[in-house]
Amino acid sequence: MAKAKKSKSILTENSYNFLKNYINNASPTGFEWGGQKLWLEHLKPYVDTTFTDPYGTAVGVINPDAAFKVVIEAHADEISWFVNYISPEGLIYLKRNGGVDHQIAPSMRVVIRGTKGPVKAVFGWPAIHTRLNADKETQPKVENLFLDCGARNKKEVEALGIHIGAVATYEDGYEEMPYDFLIGRAFDNRIGGFMIAEVARLLKENKKKLPFGLYVVNAVQEEIGLRGAEMIARRIKPDIAIITDVTHDTTTPMINKMIQGDCSCGKGPSLTYGPAVHNKLLDIIKATATKHKIEVQFNTVSRSTGTDTDSFAYANDGCPSALISIPLRYMHTTVEMLHKSDIENTIRLMYETVLTLSPKTKLSYF
Repeated sequence: MAKAKKSKSILTENSYNFLKNYINNASPTGFEWGGQKLWLEHLKPYVDTTFTDPYGTAVGVINPDAAFKVVIEAHADEISWFVNYISPEGLIYLKRNGGVDHQIAPSMRVVIRGTKGPVKAVFGWPAIHTRLNADKETQPKVENLFLDCGARNKKEVEALGIHIGAVATYEDGYEEMPYDFLIGRAFDNRIGGFMIAEVARLLKENKKKLPFGLYVVNAVQEEIGLRGAEMIARRIKPDIAIITDVTHDTTTPMINKMIQGDCSCGKGPSLTYGPAVHNKLLDIIKATATKHKIEVQFNTVSRSTGTDTDSFAYANDGCPSALISIPLRYMHTTVEMLHKSDIENTIRLMYETVLTLSPKTKLSYF
């Protein structure tokens, strides 16, 4: 594959301002509407119409009257914590909401969203001085983690509007790093929502006319089983779906490339081979990357992709689907890291692929 050509950035200052605000806004699984409102407001100038479904998946549509339908999709939700128990001493114990990593929690700052607005709290952890002998290396577990919001009894906690079922998310953290890296929480997969919106922007600004309906879909509840994609795929009934999500940068320590494959930030989007991925659609994406000199990487899955690709592929009577992933370091932490060039090249690849498709695109294996 030819190396990515150097070209003028397709992302504007306004694009990055939106990305920062979008990343720093909380959208916990099941409570995504705050982020979805931001996203829809950003997307509206670039599409003909928008709609939402009962659980909060947001969709922008170009050519809504067209019979042939193409989806580009990401998921909007982020991992978080549920308040599960408030002790008499005013400490707050939790359950996971999605695949949040308990090992990174001690000493983290969070915001609890209760009935009276956001409340700051911290994950407490015993000082190293007090963890004696065999207990010195006690590992954090869901059952021994707790939040401290400053209250010293249950009544004081409840007076802040904190209740069983309130959701806690880690604090904001979008930052620009040296060498064109960005860090933040919830790049998985709010970066996808950003990128599909940028595809819509480019289509609008470049005055491209599509021979089909393009559905720009930001789905909810991916982190707990691809549920939002499952619902919206049945509603839209697309003919083609291109999903974008994150994948692991396997150059970081403690990742086995023989198991996870070889993928690195800064070397372009990663394309997936697997049963849910339609090979002819994948071939079109690969050919598009070659034509436009967009460097790509590859990975494989043995069964499911573990992304919304699976929900679209197997919805209705089957929908030819493909997955374009952006490499990410430190997934499901507060310092998820990705590279600006990968953002741009993933957007370019989706944009150029959309322009190659038509109702006459041949995807039959026979």
